[in-house]
Amino acid sequence: MRNIEWLTARPIAHRGLHDAPRGVIENTRSAFEAAIAGNYGIECDVQVSADGEAMVHHDDALGRLTEGNAPLAGLDAAALKQVTFKATSDRMLTLAELCDQVGGRVPLVIEIKSRFDGDLRLTRRVSEVLGAYRGPAAAMSFDPAPVAALREMVPTLTRGIVAERHYDHPEWSALPAGAKRNLAFLLHAPRTRPHFIAWSVNDLPAVAPLVARHIFGLPLLTWTVRSAEDRATAARYADQIIFEGFRAS
Repeated sequence: MRNIEWLTARPIAHRGLHDAPRGVIENTRSAFEAAIAGNYGIECDVQVSADGEAMVHHDDALGRLTEGNAPLAGLDAAALKQVTFKATSDRMLTLAELCDQVGGRVPLVIEIKSRFDGDLRLTRRVSEVLGAYRGPAAAMSFDPAPVAALREMVPTLTRGIVAERHYDHPEWSALPAGAKRNLAFLLHAPRTRPHFIAWSVNDLPAVAPLVARHIFGLPLLTWTVRSAEDRATAARYADQIIFEGFRAS
């Protein structure tokens, strides 16, 4: 079993150490620099651009944090890097630019966003960037397909699955019941072979992550920890937190 103690050594800042009232916006250079200054790991999201670049952004369309309303997949990386944010002078980063910024100072945990449509362009670009990166880094996804692809594309890269127990949010409505069951009980594990699990704190305890942790020895991260109650749950059931809204110790 590989040594990935670095993954759980320090709390992980969800989308960087963002603080919107102070103008530090999620998934931006400022949020990542704040996380580095606090010696926290960094979790962030990547979306695919029209030209196949891995762009550091949570939403699949502009508008919530930025000007505009176009889907990210409809614009190339050069255009996305020029998009104006509403509350910061920061601009959208590519994954490669984030790696250059961090330079191995803290761990990176990259969530590959997916539409569960079999499109592996983003996974391929993540594998290229992180495969060449010399700092501690991991990639993960809710979708087993990118995780299984990472196993083939760059087997040395630490990979994980993001999961929850119920999948009852409207964003999951398009998935059939069988697919949700496959995700909730990690039935894809023989194909994906994850090195760690990232599980919703709202769904702990649950059978699948605890079996993975205690029987198979996989580190268990839990997200998104925001309250004292969440912290207590995480301390009981998980190895490390992915947090936001406070400074973890």
